[in-house]
Amino acid sequence: MKQFLVLSAIGTHKPAVLPQITQYVLECGCHIVESRMSVLGAELVCYLLIAGPWDAVARLESGSKKIERRLQVALTMQRTTERAAQKGLTPYAVDVVSLDQEGTLFNLASFFTEREIAVCELSSRSYAASYTGAPMVAFQMTILIPASQSIAHLREEFTDFCDKLNLDAIMEPLKS
Repeated sequence: MKQFLVLSAIGTHKPAVLPQITQYVLECGCHIVESRMSVLGAELVCYLLIAGPWDAVARLESGSKKIERRLQVALTMQRTTERAAQKGLTPYAVDVVSLDQEGTLFNLASFFTEREIAVCELSSRSYAASYTGAPMVAFQMTILIPASQSIAHLREEFTDFCDKLNLDAIMEPLKS
């Protein structure tokens, strides 16, 4: 029976870290189902959803301390299960750009949570505006809207919400 494990790795960004972690996963007899990687500050942050037979996953878990020492990264592992099918939910992409101001992420997350809309992916980055140098932030989100909700009404509420906070945003069906 296939087992699932979420592995997170955090450590100083060095080019060899990602290949060595993924090689270790393969050597243990596991398969990488999903992955995310980013460099935040000077740190590499990597998330892997790993699948494999129970003995391969156990081998990966038991050898993790050796990999942590060798690569000088912090590994965290959590057993999980396969994601359940998401019936009755419509995936949408949300892109938001604004001046970098405190509370923007909190406000966005709260807006969707209050409407029972799940945020299933999120990334953001800060940057300086090209002409003015003003501090800006951009968010990319994937949300899951219940089929029972009116998309037209949600768009209207989201537009009003963004106007009040001076956010430039687009919400559109996710293109697969």
